[in-house]
Amino acid sequence: MRKISLFIAASLDGYIAKPNDDLGFLKLVEKEGEDYGYKEFTETIDTLIIGRKTYDYVVKEIGASHYDNGERNVYVITRTERPNVGKTTFYTGNLTKLVQQLKSETGKNIYCDGGAEVITELLKNDLIDEFIISVIPVLLGTGTRLFKDGRPEQLLEFVKSKTFETGLIQLNYKRKTADNAVC
Repeated sequence: MRKISLFIAASLDGYIAKPNDDLGFLKLVEKEGEDYGYKEFTETIDTLIIGRKTYDYVVKEIGASHYDNGERNVYVITRTERPNVGKTTFYTGNLTKLVQQLKSETGKNIYCDGGAEVITELLKNDLIDEFIISVIPVLLGTGTRLFKDGRPEQLLEFVKSKTFETGLIQLNYKRKTADNAVC
């Protein structure tokens, strides 16, 4: 079965965006030639799930090809119907059913790049298998929280951490299941 991985950046105080969905703080750790393992990670996936606000911001700042490179399916989770573009589907249906269907299909793994509402819905239904969180060395104080209230407690198992010259620390955890729980 395919797994779904959350690969995302957050401030040290747990925000994935400043007010007005501003992701500009991510530029604090931009460094020529450093992608923080993104290219290696994306080689393991063939499907991407992303919230509409995050998608719109990235398309405006970087371009649609950042997500839809012609080699992977992209599902933008939205409440407003839009026509599909290339391999990008603007999905208005039930997110849990979509993820369950995608996980049961053959293929590479699935990547979730936010936003907070999508992450919360996936957590409520225990659907995220791996958490790769890059902690940016900044305290934003306000904005969109990575983990919203109203979701169940979930135990995670530490996999590894990695530090970078820019001060970014990348944390990698996997969901603790009955198969990998320590008694």
